[in-house]
Order: sequence, then C-alpha cells, then structure tokens
Amino acid sequence: MAIIQELERIAKIVEARLDGLLQPEPVPSGQARLIEAMRYAVLGGGKRLRPFLLVESARLFGVAEASAIDAGAALECVHCYSLVHDDLPCMDDDEVRRGRPTAHIAFGEANAILAGDALLTLAFDILSRPSTAEDASIRVELIARLAQAAGTEGMAGGQALDLAAEGQSLGAMEVARMQRMKTAALFTFACAAGAALGRADAMARQALAAYASAFGEAFQLADDLLDAEGDAVAVGKAVAKDASRGKATLVALLGVEAARARLAALVDDAEASLTPFGDRAARLKQAARFVASREA
Repeated sequence: MAIIQELERIAKIVEARLDGLLQPEPVPSGQARLIEAMRYAVLGGGKRLRPFLLVESARLFGVAEASAIDAGAALECVHCYSLVHDDLPCMDDDEVRRGRPTAHIAFGEANAILAGDALLTLAFDILSRPSTAEDASIRVELIARLAQAAGTEGMAGGQALDLAAEGQSLGAMEVARMQRMKTAALFTFACAAGAALGRADAMARQALAAYASAFGEAFQLADDLLDAEGDAVAVGKAVAKDASRGKATLVALLGVEAARARLAALVDDAEASLTPFGDRAARLKQAARFVASREA
C-alpha cells in the first residue's frame, strides 16, 4: 500500500531529525539519564502520523518537505511526552508501549515525568528557532497553536475529562467532545501548522480543520475498536483496558457494529473535506482510510 511506504519514509526522516535534536552531550550523569529517557520515549517506534499530516498539509501550499520537518519533530515531541505521562501509574497505568516497557518501567517514575516535561518544553524551543520558519510571525502562530492544542482546551483538558469519566455514564456528545480535546487536538494542530507554513487562506484552513477533526475522531474510534477487539502483541500494548476501567468510549456506547459504521462515515467526511484541493490531497485521503483500517 503506497500510503504505508510514504508513512515509513516520513517516519525515518522525522526519526533522524529527532535523533539529531537529542544527541547526548557531556553532562552530569543525572542529566545524561534524563536525555537517555527522552530518547527512549521518542525514538525507535511510532508511525509519526502527526508529522506526516503536517508535512502533507504544508505540501498542499508548495512548502518543501524539509521546511516542514522541524515543526513535525516539535509536534512529535509533544505527542511522545503525552504518551509517557499517560502511561504513568497515576494515569492509565500501562507497562507496555510499542511492544516494549513504558518509560516509567524502564527509567522509573521520576525520570519518566521529567522526560515528559523536557520533551514538552523542547517542542516550543524547536518552534521558536528560525530554522523552523524564517518569518517570526509564523513561528509565533505555531507556538500559540501548539500551546492551545496541548493545554486545558486541548490534550491535557481532554485527559482530565477522561480520568473524571471513569465509571461515569456519559452520552455520545460528551464522549466525542472529550476525544476531540484529548486526541484530535494534535491532529488539528498538524494540519493548521502546515497551513500556517504555507500561508494558506481562510477557506483552505477551514477545509483542513474539517479534515483534521474527522481524522482525529476516526483515529480515536479505530483505537477504541482495537482495544475492544485487538490482539495485544499486534497492537503493541495492553488491550481490553477501557472496559475493565469503565472508560467512556463510543464503542461502549454504540456497540461494535454501529461504531464501525460511524468510522466509515468519518472517513467519508474527511475525504469530502479535501475536495477543494483536488488530486494534491490524495495522500491525506489515503491516510484517513489507513487509520480506519489499521490493526496496530
């Protein structure tokens, strides 16, 4: 499948950039341990879907791939920080991520927390650099948008709602809102960042925002289906945890068949949102189909 090859290609480029950004330097042993934990959290795994969306969104407006990679690396730092913190015993209490021990198992809770903190701040460091975008106004926009996507109105706020909802009865609208904040916010940033780098007009930004919203919801729904039906070895992490913890998901509310129907409708919505871009958006359409059919 062509989209898988392209995802793998972009993932290798992002991986190499993250490796370069996190090169160990001669530092005291405690600090070296922190950098080692950061590298463990971001290197050696992951589909790099969010950087892929950022690069492809920027490509719609003629932005060179190399010019979008640093913003994609910053985004991946935030995503990986969130995984480190989500896996902690006080959050989702997971011991396996991407087929290997989670960061707090490998490095201890304190180092895992610090690694997450440092990755979050590194992301904004990267976005502030002229190498990310020569125009300072674009860098400011990227910083502001990522702060919103990662904060109380985005990922962190969604995680708080998720924790509060355990064992509670939520309606479909409430679950969808929580998942838009927790999961879709970074996908939305990816597309908005690509548009910002490409100096896109308001109509193009709106079309990409609609795509990202549908894509993010589809990704989360597919993830919930994997948790309900997937194999732990194939998925690379524990499964069947949502039901055991009483987590609110659309799969639990709608049932598997209705959830799959909704997933298909979301993919259709994502593809339709890209109509203004014509054939230039072919890879973004393929990406939406890919996340809906993934098995890991």
